[in-house]
Amino acid sequence: MSRTLVAAALAVAFAAAPAVAQQQPAAAAAQTGSASQLVQENSSRMLGTLATRRDEFRANPAALQAFIKSEFDQIFDKVYAARLVLGRNGRNASDAEVAAFADALAGNLMHRYGNSLIEVDAGTRIRVTGESELRNGAVTRVTSQIDRRGGAPIPVDYLMRQDGGQWKVFDVIVEGVSFVQTFRSQFDAALRTKSLAQLTEELRAGAVQVDADVVD
Repeated sequence: MSRTLVAAALAVAFAAAPAVAQQQPAAAAAQTGSASQLVQENSSRMLGTLATRRDEFRANPAALQAFIKSEFDQIFDKVYAARLVLGRNGRNASDAEVAAFADALAGNLMHRYGNSLIEVDAGTRIRVTGESELRNGAVTRVTSQIDRRGGAPIPVDYLMRQDGGQWKVFDVIVEGVSFVQTFRSQFDAALRTKSLAQLTEELRAGAVQVDADVVD
């Protein structure tokens, strides 16, 4: 998959749950079964903003990065995702070390794919195709497709969970490929020869780049 389509999948992840972000925990908890509705309704907000502010973002990359960070911090459960990425390599890591790794990973990911968001075609649409509960209801999987002009639909799934009364995305699965599993495979070898602190600093400095591209 091209970098632009990876960016489109991330765009929907950013848009998946702001509708509950302002609610009280009790009200948000009542939304447990509506993750798919939130993905469908809010994807248009994110894609619409990218379309209407495209020229501004092209002229001012800093504004684009600020917009992306704001969206990402609202919806993505980056610390939980980071623990999944680290797997056994994070068993002895402190909360502070995992949080630092999560920040570095998120920053690296946004730097690599963020600018591609403004290239997402204005005709791109998201169509939710289903929702199912996993792990006895602790996780909700929302299945969807990215409908694009001039190409076949791209299947994208979002794994979401409630955290403090808000929906949070912790994994994105594009064409059957999990971002969490992809990053775990990428970093597992590196963590056999270097510390988590070293890898975190390399991610922060850009010496190591995350790679979520899936080849067509």
